[in-house]
Amino acid sequence: MTRKPHDQFAKQFLEELLSPLGKVEPNKEVIDEARFVDVLFSPAPQAQAPNLGLLGRIALLNTALLEPFRNQPSRTEVRNCLTKLFTVIADSQRKAKREDTTIPEDDLARLWILSPSASPGLLESFGAKLDLETWMIGVYFLPDSFRTAILAINQLPVTDETLWLRILGKGQTQRQAVNELLALPESNLLRQNTLKLITNWRIVLIQQTDNLTEDEQELIMNLSQAYQQWEDTTKQQARLEGQRQVVENLLRYRFGSVDEELSRIVDSLLQLPPEEFTPLCLQLTREELLTRF
Repeated sequence: MTRKPHDQFAKQFLEELLSPLGKVEPNKEVIDEARFVDVLFSPAPQAQAPNLGLLGRIALLNTALLEPFRNQPSRTEVRNCLTKLFTVIADSQRKAKREDTTIPEDDLARLWILSPSASPGLLESFGAKLDLETWMIGVYFLPDSFRTAILAINQLPVTDETLWLRILGKGQTQRQAVNELLALPESNLLRQNTLKLITNWRIVLIQQTDNLTEDEQELIMNLSQAYQQWEDTTKQQARLEGQRQVVENLLRYRFGSVDEELSRIVDSLLQLPPEEFTPLCLQLTREELLTRF
């Protein structure tokens, strides 16, 4: 069992959100002592991400190395991320040279370090600064040639645009984001899939009960409401699916099969409790059912 469930969740989460937009490569190996990029994303031509806000803007800018951290990274960890970026850039430039082409500076890959927080000391040590003319608070850019930004997730504005990144935060930042996720319409596919990932994340944490850290205990609490809603929704869906099978079996028993016309009235019948739809299916004629529903 992995001891880094946040790492696993973050990779799956980013893959889920970004896969419709282009090529996602979790655990992408980069040459140079077998280093692995958490997520290497290459946007597809003409891809759009209106529902992903800041994450979508980052992903579609150009090739992106996404390195999520559960805790603020150390300077060494940031340098390790930079090494991976430079390896990816060098590899792309070697490929371009073989093909007798060049890659414009603005098209080179970028590194995005997703951190729950970023201390002034860490930011200052790498010369990371805000660019409030074109980017929001919480996004700190290293000097241009480093092609790198550090996102301090706890500093991001609490808006729809930052929701998908704030889910990777900690403490109150994450709790707020989970509440916002739950408030999205149930028909929202990203909401459904993210709740499923959160549920799996929480299950992994619960299975490590022998040696939970304080941070992991807090994380379980942050994810509990989402887990409970997912569980309730799953039970409701299972109940409705069971009732649908009952209705279809009743119609099949009565009329021999459930054709297209009968299929269209199943949802209407399911609006009734079993004690009402059962006698209707057994007593009304086909014409009466179709007329009534």
